[in-house]
Amino acid sequence: MSTISPTQHKAHPHVHSAIEVAALDKPPALRPSSRPEQIRDLTSFFEEVSISSTTSPPASSRSTPKLKREQNRRTKKDQESSYLVRSKRSEMASRDAKVAPSRASGGIPDPTRPYLSTSAIPAIPLTTPQHLLVIIDLNGTMVFRPSRKAPTKYVPRPHAKRFLEYCINTFNVIIWSSAKPENVNYIVDSIISPELRKQVIAIWGRDKFGLSPKDYDMRVQCYKRLTTIWDHPLVAKSHPEFASGGRWDQTNTVLVDDSVEKGRSEPFNIIKIPEFFGDANERGEILPQVHDYLNYLSLHSNVSACLRATPFRVQAASMQVP
Repeated sequence: MSTISPTQHKAHPHVHSAIEVAALDKPPALRPSSRPEQIRDLTSFFEEVSISSTTSPPASSRSTPKLKREQNRRTKKDQESSYLVRSKRSEMASRDAKVAPSRASGGIPDPTRPYLSTSAIPAIPLTTPQHLLVIIDLNGTMVFRPSRKAPTKYVPRPHAKRFLEYCINTFNVIIWSSAKPENVNYIVDSIISPELRKQVIAIWGRDKFGLSPKDYDMRVQCYKRLTTIWDHPLVAKSHPEFASGGRWDQTNTVLVDDSVEKGRSEPFNIIKIPEFFGDANERGEILPQVHDYLNYLSLHSNVSACLRATPFRVQAASMQVP
């Protein structure tokens, strides 16, 4: 498949591949899901696929002693990896216990009726990809920070750098994290080049959540209200067709995050991915699958309707969730 320069792409978008892994040759992971009956019951709608971590070989196959040893070694490695992930999840859940934001910080948001109505308008397939605004989280999504006492030390997720490079060169990107601005800037500066950073529309930290001074220094749940992004003058002007009326909204905006709760106000604009706990051998090629799905969304007229009808699911064939 031919490729074009970033400048050409944003003027005349084309879907193309940038991460050279086998997962990119597969179609996006699309799995229809029933719509939730109530606004507040959304979490299960976004849960990732869970499958068995072992697969039995065909009965007709003959295993040599060497092959059996290799299979046993891999099984043991998978079991150890699964145990470490479960242990890390338990540890992080305890460490990251959060409280609800106060009324002064906006409280807990819910989707508006106009938002839900627009998300119910069927998405129309496009022959030419539309411009996408992609909002990318950092901790738990692109990187893992082992200790709060060392906030600038992190482990990048497999393919994180190449994924960010592809998104920045292909779409319109904002990086938005609930970490403090100085820590966000440090991670961004170390994970992408200065040239790429110049192409990022905005890099936001904890100061962009509208938190009260008290909540800012507490472990409160942060909510990424996309209206905050859409209503920001500089962000609005970043739309390539702003002069002719182009605007960012729920039909062309995607939030990539490991927390479905953060996207509560616009639940059908989030690509929810499994939280990253620092495993360099993470199974599933998560970010390449997100890469494919972003390209899929760009070929539809209404992102929120598309994600509501066919939410992102990690492909079971390549992902094993313990």
